[in-house]
Amino acid sequence: MAEAATATAGKIQWIDLSTKDAAGARDFYGTLFGWDIDVNTDPQYGGYGLARIGGQDVAGIGPAMSPEQPSAWSVYVGSNDLEGLADKVREAGGTVVMAPFDVGEQGRMAVFQDPGGAFISAWQTTQMGGFQREGHNAFGWADLNARDYERLVPFYTQVFGWDAKSVGTPEAPYTEFSIGGGPSFAGATELNPMAPAGMPNYWMVYFSVDDVDGADQQAVSLGGNETLAPIDFPGGRLAIISDPQGATFGLMTYKGT
Repeated sequence: MAEAATATAGKIQWIDLSTKDAAGARDFYGTLFGWDIDVNTDPQYGGYGLARIGGQDVAGIGPAMSPEQPSAWSVYVGSNDLEGLADKVREAGGTVVMAPFDVGEQGRMAVFQDPGGAFISAWQTTQMGGFQREGHNAFGWADLNARDYERLVPFYTQVFGWDAKSVGTPEAPYTEFSIGGGPSFAGATELNPMAPAGMPNYWMVYFSVDDVDGADQQAVSLGGNETLAPIDFPGGRLAIISDPQGATFGLMTYKGT
């Protein structure tokens, strides 16, 4: 497990959904992506379910901790030292929302906010090591959507050791994140100017699919709402969906894949 933790330190290691209707969400995502979802019956995990493809872990789905909590996907960055990471968050102007704590015997987690208010979590492995599979019908990308996002990029490079590369245009600025010379795994962009004034900055999770248009239509047929109809972007094609419980996520395919 120490080797697994080292390999994923600084990278996006896990995603999970906190939802007002866990059973309904399991049905929706299980059908849309072909996930088998195994709910842990141990009461200490609160009905948390592991989603798998071919026996490999791809995501988590669990009940929201309170009725007031909105349904939303969370992004977790791997760490070997959550306490040290929390110190870096504070030093970089972020907020430690939930200090590091044990999650049964599976590992430890913490929840942070960057200086712009976007939530991002961290995970330190004990038994549960994070993704066992990415790509088709699993995690493909994550985007920070934020007002004046470029001022927030130094937070992520300082705290997580990410490398930042500007790949957009003056009209459509965009930054990609990578680590240690590896491939990019996330990005940052301006929050849509049409977003309501009170809408907070946020991280968006994208799932890789073979056919964005087909997956978009299936998601709508299963009770999802089309937030952004399929469109082309420089790297491929994407769409954005709100699931039946209100959590937003993206569908994405890359050119040549």
